[in-house]
Amino acid sequence: MTTFYIEQFGCRATQADGAALERQLLRRGCISAQKASDADVVVVNTCTVTASADAQARDAIRKLHRANPNIRLIVTGCYAQRAPEELSQLPGVAWVVGNSHKPQIPELIERISPQCEASRSNRFVHLSSLSAAISSPCEPQAEILVGDIFEQQSLLTTPVLGGEGNHTRPTLKIQDGCNSRCSFCVIPFVRGKSRSLPPETVIRELQQLADAGYREIVLSGINLGNYGRDLSPQVEFRDLLRRILEETAVEHLRLSSIEPMDVTQDLIELFASTERLAKHFHMPLQSGSDRVLAAMYRWYRAEHYARRVELIREHLPHAAIGADAIAGFPGETEEDHAATLAFIESLSFTYLHVFSYSKRPGTKAAALANHLPGAVIKRRARELRALGERKAAAFRQSQAGRELRVLTLHPSGDSSNNRTPALSSNYLRLFVDGIFPANQWLDVKLAGCEGTFLTGRVSGLGL
Repeated sequence: MTTFYIEQFGCRATQADGAALERQLLRRGCISAQKASDADVVVVNTCTVTASADAQARDAIRKLHRANPNIRLIVTGCYAQRAPEELSQLPGVAWVVGNSHKPQIPELIERISPQCEASRSNRFVHLSSLSAAISSPCEPQAEILVGDIFEQQSLLTTPVLGGEGNHTRPTLKIQDGCNSRCSFCVIPFVRGKSRSLPPETVIRELQQLADAGYREIVLSGINLGNYGRDLSPQVEFRDLLRRILEETAVEHLRLSSIEPMDVTQDLIELFASTERLAKHFHMPLQSGSDRVLAAMYRWYRAEHYARRVELIREHLPHAAIGADAIAGFPGETEEDHAATLAFIESLSFTYLHVFSYSKRPGTKAAALANHLPGAVIKRRARELRALGERKAAAFRQSQAGRELRVLTLHPSGDSSNNRTPALSSNYLRLFVDGIFPANQWLDVKLAGCEGTFLTGRVSGLGL
């Protein structure tokens, strides 16, 4: 039997792709290795959202090859879709498989003989079909299996059970691809057009997770608010959420991220109407400058975004509201940066994810003039992160003394301090006094802050 190991990088969507691949391989009789060095084949599932993500993947590939030159490396994911030739020339890479052909990896691996030792040259071949890729897997060349991602119609998904909380909070990807064309973003070109999992499949997967005992499930997608617009008949995302609430026993549902223009009053009112939807909205902002937002090809302006935040606060005063921000977009002036800082300061954000602008080949922003020096980008990112940390600290302090229901997570380290990590509906991370099993609801009174965590004591036990 062929043994395999999947080395994961990137976002929840990439992790979901890896989970789907693992499920397929196990069903075909392959064996999952505990570590890369024990595997016949290692699949490196890459991200390419930034230049640093590319560098991280290349470093991992080199490290894997140095550790065991006999391992056959299959590089897949977004980086493989964007720059297959670049990856094919790394030592140890036997196959580069883009997102366009990722569903065919199990058949490719199934045909590999564990005794076949791929040689490591820098030659490569473009392939349009799986039969060409597997016709002679022992040939001394790195082979490329990449096609037009915009022709991809299918959406393979499997709940991601690993990660934070040691399997406590699985993630289900229900949408992939993006029809927007933000000028800084390469994702549409490596993931293709928006496509959605049919509602019946979503309901089935969620019910299976609920039956297995999972209490909180995270819904994810590349552009989650676009869910259902590609289906026939079309399905509104809020209507899917209503069906989930009516037709499944899922106790708690959380959204990974949703674009601000998809956060409508109807959606907010739905969240306010039930405790089964996490009081947590992550809405990418990117900039507080209208001039920069226009150059980014974002579909909203600062006042539109601010109104969404205000609507959330009107209906859900204690909700978590997070945002992404990009520092140093080409042509961003000091005035633009100051406008972003002031805009974030004016709104009740509870945390901020900050990204330094990274030129992505093929995007419109890459061709713009006035790319900023790295030192300027780093300084602006540092200022945004400092503001985000102040916002997060203020929110934690504002919650002290409240009573909240929290979900216990699996301890990540030594539990001798007699505390259990947990997470609240409004995305507060805390330590609860006492040792409790993971995946249990607790009613907790928040006592104070300890670094980036709150502390609390049990005031009652959940189910």
